[in-house]
Parts: sequence; structure tokens; C-alpha cells
Amino acid sequence: MSTENQTDRPVSSAPVLEVKKIVKTFRHVEALRGADFDVRAGEIVGLVGDNGAGKSTLIKTICGVYEPTSGEIFVNGNKVDIDSPSVARGLGIEVVYQDLGLAPDLSAVENLFLGREIIRGGKFGQLFGFLNRRAMLQETNEAMAKFKLEIVKPTREVGTMSGGQQQRVSIVSAAMGEGQVLLLDEPTAALGVEARRRVNDLIRNIRDGGAGVVIISHDLPDLLEIADRIHIMRQGQRVAVLDREDFDLELIVDIMSGAFV
Repeated sequence: MSTENQTDRPVSSAPVLEVKKIVKTFRHVEALRGADFDVRAGEIVGLVGDNGAGKSTLIKTICGVYEPTSGEIFVNGNKVDIDSPSVARGLGIEVVYQDLGLAPDLSAVENLFLGREIIRGGKFGQLFGFLNRRAMLQETNEAMAKFKLEIVKPTREVGTMSGGQQQRVSIVSAAMGEGQVLLLDEPTAALGVEARRRVNDLIRNIRDGGAGVVIISHDLPDLLEIADRIHIMRQGQRVAVLDREDFDLELIVDIMSGAFV
């Protein structure tokens, strides 16, 4: 197993994001039954479990899509109420779903600044909302250098890019938002070997920059290569947390299925 992500990087001992005893009920269905979760700055945490284990509900609760029925969420040790995605973003929580949320007819630069465009200064720039494309391209190039992102031409429409390049643009777009926590839903699904490697390298670079990264994935071998810890969910609860030195594929599958008690 690769140890490529073992570095001397500092990892905070206190969680940047912590979820305690979260319950989420949809009418008579209890999707989360007192779920716990945490991620520290400068680490990659895998979130795994069979279908229906509560992974997606937990993530949507953290990022404000769902309001919890009960339980507590803490950011940097402070209790917070997250009742919308905009509140989550304001707290530094960014999410990238499987559909990526990119505008295919816009360039990589335009997608990276979608919803937070840089407007030209001066009377007419502010009045008519003229974009400062030079500043946006400069910041894009700086982000590409920071995260070691390879895009042949950032002014190219993302709809003409490969699936791997689109995934990387989407992840960097979230990382550029000054997020403390980055939630990634199946970031390497349907990607080839080389594209998967490049996406994982990007995730490591973001992690090494100090962000806490959470990955939901069904690709356990791939996740074991990149994660620092793995949280395992079953029937709406977290049932185990494994540190990297304890990673074992068969053990994880047994815990997920309930065969290991």
C-alpha cells in the first residue's frame, strides 16, 4: 500500500469540524441515529458505508441542505447552526457533488469565479458590472500554481475538457473559496487510472495546504491510498474510526456489513 501521503505536515489535534449525536428524521424514517463525525485541519478523512448507511444525509446536514432534527455541529470548537448552504459556506465548508456543478459553456476561469466574479474598479465598472478578466486569470494562475493544477488552457470552455480535468476544476473552485473543510462526493468515480491519480494528487495538495478534506467513496482501495483516517457508518451511525496504520480492506467491509462486532 502506498505511503505517498505520509509527510511532516502539521495536523491539528482539535477538529476543525465536529458533529455530535446528529439525528435526522424524514417523517417516520430515521436516516441518522445519533451520528458522530470529525475532521481536523490538514488531514483527509474517508467516509464509508453501504447504501443507506447515512453518508449522504450526514454530508447534506453538514453543508446546510438538511437541518438536523437534533444534535450539535461545531466549527473550530464553536457551536453553530447551519440552516442553509450559504451559512455553511460562510463558515468555510465547501462541497463538491458528483455532478460537479460546472457551467460547460464557460471557461475554467469563469467557472472558478462563478458567483464571486471580480468586477472592474471605477465608475463604469461598478455601474455596469464589467468583469476584471485579467485579475481573474491572474488569480486562476496563482491557484493552479498553489495546488499544482495542470490545465492546458484555463480560458478554454470546461465542456471541451476531459472528465478528470473537469473534476479538478470543480475541486479547485471549492478550495479557492477560502474553505476550511472540503467535502467531496465520489471525486474519482468513473475516472481512468491516470485521471484518478491526478485528482488524488490535487486532493493531497489541498490537504497539505491546511484544509480538512472529507471524501465519500465506494472505491475502498483508492480511498485507502489517500486517506489519513476512515469513519465507517452503518444504519445511520458512525460505528468505527480507523487510523491509517489500522487500515485493512477486509476489516472495513466486515464492519460496514455488520459481520464484525
